[in-house]
Amino acid sequence: MSLYRNFLSVGGLTLLSRIAGFARDALMAAVLGVGPVTDAFYAAFRFPNLFRRLFAEGAFNTAFVPMFSTTLETHGDAAAKLLASRIMSWLVATIVVVTILAEIFMEPIMAVFVPGFDDPEKFALTVYLTRIMFPYLACMSLMAAYGAILNTLGRFFAAAFAPVILNIVNIAALVPLAIFVLDDKADAAFWVAIATMLGGVAQLALVYGAVRRSGFVPRIGLPRPNPEVRRFWLLAIPAILAGGITQINIFVGTIIASGVDGAMSILSYADRLYQLPLGIIGIAIGTVLLPELSRHLGAGRDREAARSQDQSLLLAMLLSMPAAAALAALSVPIVRVLFERGAFDVAATAGVAEALVGYAWGLPAFVLIRVLQPGFFSRQDTVTPTIFAGISVLANIGISLWLFPSLQHVGIALATTISSWLNAFLLALFLARRGYFVLEAGSMRKHVLAIASSLAMAGVLYLLGQRGTAIFSAGAPLLIQIAALSAICAFGAAVYFSLVHFTGAQPLGQLLARLRRRS
Repeated sequence: MSLYRNFLSVGGLTLLSRIAGFARDALMAAVLGVGPVTDAFYAAFRFPNLFRRLFAEGAFNTAFVPMFSTTLETHGDAAAKLLASRIMSWLVATIVVVTILAEIFMEPIMAVFVPGFDDPEKFALTVYLTRIMFPYLACMSLMAAYGAILNTLGRFFAAAFAPVILNIVNIAALVPLAIFVLDDKADAAFWVAIATMLGGVAQLALVYGAVRRSGFVPRIGLPRPNPEVRRFWLLAIPAILAGGITQINIFVGTIIASGVDGAMSILSYADRLYQLPLGIIGIAIGTVLLPELSRHLGAGRDREAARSQDQSLLLAMLLSMPAAAALAALSVPIVRVLFERGAFDVAATAGVAEALVGYAWGLPAFVLIRVLQPGFFSRQDTVTPTIFAGISVLANIGISLWLFPSLQHVGIALATTISSWLNAFLLALFLARRGYFVLEAGSMRKHVLAIASSLAMAGVLYLLGQRGTAIFSAGAPLLIQIAALSAICAFGAAVYFSLVHFTGAQPLGQLLARLRRRS
């Protein structure tokens, strides 16, 4: 399949996952609302989720994929399978040790990660829920490893569809909780935590079945050191930081926000909203681009690698800029339609909408990081992106501490956005200095036109949102709000794609031809 068709395939499945995720989040908002129990649940869920992004997805989608792709291209299937077996044996051993230690020492660990949880009941609930959900890390780590193998083989479906399973299991737990309201929200949080663990097991089963059908199931045995494993860890350790920089920055914000009741919940809901376009665009492009670049570079096809990176960058900007503009321009209607019901009130809508605007303008940077990092990782350079990631984290901490006392949750969102743009700028600058990335005049013109078209669309959406204030007011019929928001978004999309077509930023016929192309 062509690069664009692979983007479309992974992005479409990610969209399905995010839609299911929104249904889950809407039910979560109705059941838990914004408050201490919700803060405890999201803190508990983010802890293993952070480790999953760092150890599993970070290491395997940056260090493992280039090594596996090169071995597959140059030495064949048997050598690639042996490499996967050796590395996965070490991954499993590492995850088992980390899980056991975390379960034993969870209370002092969480005291470091949520220092603002002064209420003993809130802190105890956080520790309890984290102990339930931390083994989710083991399931997701194995799933990420099997998914990396499938992605390298060009089989993207199972790994991209697996998150849908998690959301379905969570929805199945939340529906009865929304109908039969429990007196104690902590009991509801317990059942959602159990459903999260079951969803992790179901995801792992799905991806393992796909790997088994491909004939590439690695054998897990006692981990033994050898040159390939040492090379993997030399690449993986810095990749743990670089590959999960967005999550690290968000987690830093979570720690700082833990001192104010409700702030963590607000940031979590806003985070879920911008994760939709980030997943469809950034994660989909990064998932497809890394093995694509690794195969080209492993076979000495430098020109094809450069063309793939250029196409990916243009597609990322064409899609992420209008998504960011729409989230910022329609923040209140979007939050109200998706979440405002049950325990989620008008004040919660205002808070989440403010944070969403702060995150929205960082969305193109989050996507660019996903597109630019494979330029380093595919060349087995994980040190340079790690240095930039460290600079970004330090900037995020400093800006968060500076802005949080005055802007609270909005300051955290703005700090994440500013530090992410700094990271994206450094990645692009150093790729260009090394001759791996050249933005020619024609490409630059297309990017500028895409940005201008997005800003014009944002103005149109904001005016339409203001005209529809009565429709989007608190208490208005939900179906009418959904219809109005859908119509405004559809009109905005029509305006944007008309502008990029007629300005020459991206003729739509050319884009459709690339999507139809199979190779």
